[in-house]
Amino acid sequence: MTPELGAPVSAIKGVGGVREAALARLGIRTVGDLLRHYPRDYEDRRDKRKIGDLSENACAVVRATVVSVEKGDPRASRRGARRSPLKLLVRDDTGAMEILFFGAPHLANAFKRGEEYLFYGAVTRGVRALRMLHPDFGRADEDGGRDILPVYPLTAGLSRKNLRGWIAALLKSAAGIEECLPADTIARNKLCGLAYALENIHYPADMRRLREAKYRLVFEELLTLQTGLLLLKSASGIKGRGIAFRDGGAAVAGFVESLPFALTGAQKNTLGDIERDMESARVMNRLVQGDVGSGKTVIAAAAMCKAVKCGYLAVMMAPTETLAKQHLEEFERLFRGRGLRVGFLTGAVKGAERRSLLEKIEKNEIDILIGTHALIQPGVAYGKLGLVVTDEQHRFGVRQRVGLSKKGRDPDVLVMTATPIPRTLALILYGDLDISVMDERPPGRRPVVTRAVDASGRDAAYRLMRRELAAGRQAYVIAPLIEDSDESSLRSATGLFEELSERFREYAVALIHGRMKQAEKDAVMGAFYAGETKLLVSTVLIEVGVNVPNATVMLIENAERFGLAQLHQLRGRVGRGLAQSYCVLVTENPSKEAAERARIMVSTEDGFAIAEKDLELRGPGEFFGLRQHGIPPLRIANLAKHAKVLTAVKAEAERLLADDPLLESPKNAPLKAEIDALFASVADIGI
Repeated sequence: MTPELGAPVSAIKGVGGVREAALARLGIRTVGDLLRHYPRDYEDRRDKRKIGDLSENACAVVRATVVSVEKGDPRASRRGARRSPLKLLVRDDTGAMEILFFGAPHLANAFKRGEEYLFYGAVTRGVRALRMLHPDFGRADEDGGRDILPVYPLTAGLSRKNLRGWIAALLKSAAGIEECLPADTIARNKLCGLAYALENIHYPADMRRLREAKYRLVFEELLTLQTGLLLLKSASGIKGRGIAFRDGGAAVAGFVESLPFALTGAQKNTLGDIERDMESARVMNRLVQGDVGSGKTVIAAAAMCKAVKCGYLAVMMAPTETLAKQHLEEFERLFRGRGLRVGFLTGAVKGAERRSLLEKIEKNEIDILIGTHALIQPGVAYGKLGLVVTDEQHRFGVRQRVGLSKKGRDPDVLVMTATPIPRTLALILYGDLDISVMDERPPGRRPVVTRAVDASGRDAAYRLMRRELAAGRQAYVIAPLIEDSDESSLRSATGLFEELSERFREYAVALIHGRMKQAEKDAVMGAFYAGETKLLVSTVLIEVGVNVPNATVMLIENAERFGLAQLHQLRGRVGRGLAQSYCVLVTENPSKEAAERARIMVSTEDGFAIAEKDLELRGPGEFFGLRQHGIPPLRIANLAKHAKVLTAVKAEAERLLADDPLLESPKNAPLKAEIDALFASVADIGI
């Protein structure tokens, strides 16, 4: 009898404690998880050949009988001699060939003389005969005679044979598996059924069926994820009306007119989006996605003015104390003379000062509150929380963002990020948000001059840096490692700090990296921000958010070790003032891909174009950590490859929720169950 999908894998025959633990390392805990453990590749055995027809460098399947098994000498390595391989001689009716396995004496008992096996691999030429090195193999009568076999991700303690056997057994009863998508969704999108998809994703009869199965499962996974995120987006509006900030228009106009510069067209458009959202009766959930230096902070300040004028508290949460302090200083400057009461709350605010501040927050005696994660800690109660702003959103997850908004009664939410995100990825990461894009640079800012050099260009880069320091400017030097390593030739932050402290001894040089205590990091960044430190050596710790307009040089060592989005963010730390700024990418041992990244960086400062290319080159897993957003890992969908599918998915998700906003109808119950299971790790965000 086949176990239920929700049963633990230990219910499967042959899965004991050791194998259960191994499966858990792959994220497989239930029978259903095992059925959804999709192949990473396939072994195509359709190209079966006779030994006499083989040619060198061909990759083929050979059906042959084992003639002899020659075991390697296990004592050879102890005597200092090279251990000999396990060697098989196999034969069919057209000839013979050798099969060699190095370092695998345990396989000797896997073969019996006189029995037929299938060997799958690349053919090479040995001294006396053709041979295969480390081929995949199996008995000729194994795997039900199938020609296309799954190749699964494995871990220690599990074999390919284990997974194939267990999954094949489960599939025998998969025909009765409950469909999780509504029938009309399947029909509208021309999808195959779930049972068909599972059978053919694991054991496809041909490539057409494999394509049908994969499309169905990719569509299903993205639909489950997208619909869950859209449920988040609509949840506030369904559970309670938002705040209609009908007043405050004059306050916003007065604030904008008081600025010593004119807003760009993109800033005006974004502010218009925000004001319309705030004045409506629904809860605002808007992402402001702006490239480095596009002026997002000013727009957030204008929105805060509107909330305060209507009698509400406006809160901004930043990911680090340094960034929070930076915003505090910026807002105090922007709001000077406007009579606004600005507060500051981080983990460092303690004792009587903290108690007094918390009391003022609860009594609504603070207008603007800036802080870190301390803003969402237990014990922080808000009187009239009207607007929540989170800065550098990719440092926060869905849970943290919603956690702050739950401190009030349906406050408006404004999310800001300086990390350009490709549209396909934004649909997933921020599927619960409306999006405004700011893609204009404020007037007066010059493009950053970017150069890519090899190690021979480092001295010229140092001369440039010395020239800028002598002119009163500041500089960053970035390294991929914290400390030197015997196993790597990469430059380290500590090694560079020692070298540059000697080379630039007349200037204050500082070091910052992730192993330092937070108080130490804050002190180092504070000194650099104040202009006391002239040269800052760092890991990628300063990648986002830090605003030092006086810094004009960004030198990145081993640039080949960084992705495009990361390089763009690092470059964005300079060019924030009116002086000409420079970014130098020092590359050692560049790969073809690294050279392409350097070419792109030199040719454009368009963060959105760079982000699209980075997603294409590295994929979403490297581009952006999905887990930190409260987004479950994708099992089969690939956001870089399946953009067209995602477009169809979003349309279907919107249609489903338009007809059934909470997915309460019986026909949508299985999909709602899939969404709940997918978001189980972030269940407290209230999908």
